Amino acid sequence: MRNVWIIFRKELRSYFVSPIAYLLLTMFAVIFGFFFWNSLGYFVFMGMESQMRGQAFPMNLNEQLIRPLLSNASVIGLFFIPMITMRLFAEEKRTGTIELLTTSPIRDVEVIIGKWLAAVSLYAGMLLFTALNFAFLFKYGNPDWKPLAIGYLGLLLQAGGLLAIGTFISTLTRNQIIAGAATFGVCLLLWVLEWVSGYETATWARVLSYLSVINHFESFAKGVIDSKDAIFYVTVIFLGLFFTSRSMESLRWRS
Repeated sequence: MRNVWIIFRKELRSYFVSPIAYLLLTMFAVIFGFFFWNSLGYFVFMGMESQMRGQAFPMNLNEQLIRPLLSNASVIGLFFIPMITMRLFAEEKRTGTIELLTTSPIRDVEVIIGKWLAAVSLYAGMLLFTALNFAFLFKYGNPDWKPLAIGYLGLLLQAGGLLAIGTFISTLTRNQIIAGAATFGVCLLLWVLEWVSGYETATWARVLSYLSVINHFESFAKGVIDSKDAIFYVTVIFLGLFFTSRSMESLRWRS
């Protein structure tokens, strides 16, 4: 556990000694802030328009504002996750320090978990910035905090799975651009697999739809913890880290 903590601190510090972390945090906050401002403006506009027409407007902050915003945060994360993971091992291979890792007494699993936890922590920090927007809703409105907390849990689990996949891909190349592009391609594919169920009901289509990461986020966005969805994300995390371990083992034998 001590070695995991050392790798975790080293990797997390490497994000902040360069502009990477500050750029990602700023851009994520700005983009989500625009989504929040736009969604809130539309919500208020529809409420005022309904009142002027004498119509009842269901002012449900959780269903009409928070839930769509959590889905938007999931979409934004799809573009930022490759930027977080592309350097994890590709940079080590480019600079030659990967040989120090593979020949050191630190176990591969400790290196992998430490780097993955650092990536998850950075993403959690990005989500924390989005929570500042929701603080205004609690100050001036009365939303239910439990569905919001469950939604954030779903975002973190979903990101954990995609970050694990990105960690594995980063071990396959020494070029960060290639690692980032490949991670984005795989994450995007896992995102759009759910579209097949819109026009096909065969078994293979249901299987592809089940493999879609967004399909398992819907229950979390509704404020419901479904065990099958949580198990799916945990399984993706495990498989991503497992394949990373096998890739690292291959590097160790070649070094």
